[in-house]
Amino acid sequence: MDATGGVALVTGGASGLGLATARALVAKGAHAVLLDLPGSPGEQVAAASEERMTFVAGDVRDAESVGRAVDVAVARGPLRVVVNCAGVGDPARTVSRGVPLELERFRRVVEINLVGSFNVIRLAAAAMVEHTPVTDGERGVIVNTASVAAYDGQIGQASYSASKGGIVGMTLPVARDLAASAIRVMTIAPGMFATPILEGLSDEARASLAAQVPHPARLGDPAEYAALVAHIVENAMLNGEVVRLDGAIRMAPR
Repeated sequence: MDATGGVALVTGGASGLGLATARALVAKGAHAVLLDLPGSPGEQVAAASEERMTFVAGDVRDAESVGRAVDVAVARGPLRVVVNCAGVGDPARTVSRGVPLELERFRRVVEINLVGSFNVIRLAAAAMVEHTPVTDGERGVIVNTASVAAYDGQIGQASYSASKGGIVGMTLPVARDLAASAIRVMTIAPGMFATPILEGLSDEARASLAAQVPHPARLGDPAEYAALVAHIVENAMLNGEVVRLDGAIRMAPR
């Protein structure tokens, strides 16, 4: 599908994988609507985009926030692409020193990463069906972000792995649900990428993570994730699948 002249809704679009993706899609001729938290730099990012990006403040868990972002996207033109990049991690062991993990901490990660992604999918897909015409056999493309942790979850990653595993699990059924509407659904499972989620780590810790990647032995560049999104948009045969983007890493227990 050619995104030129269309609109791309990118969650978590103010930084990291989301921002790189928004920039890549804008370079392909789309207008990007960035949905991110009110405290994010989304306003500044959009202001610097020469009117090629629009920022909407909101939370992916909140139907009203997502609905507002979808409405903004539809008002800009045909909504062709949706990319779910919003997500959080909260590492903690299931039981630590005899104390069980607070259920609310587990629930919060699953609600943001998994439920939030589905909330965006359902509302954006409905808008696509209503407002976006089928062109060259396609109406739109939805790309979700899982993680290699869906397969190789480490110690302390129960909530994160569960949320990302849920995204992997829903990819095919949602793609089948939306096939009759000419909407494709794909998921990318990134490995170790240089994103804000790793910014709290020391240089030594980051170097250790990079060294675990067989080849190339470094952290991924968000632009490499964005390049895969752009290819998925353009390749009509990519549907209902999860692609690991990880340099062949298989995560150790810790």
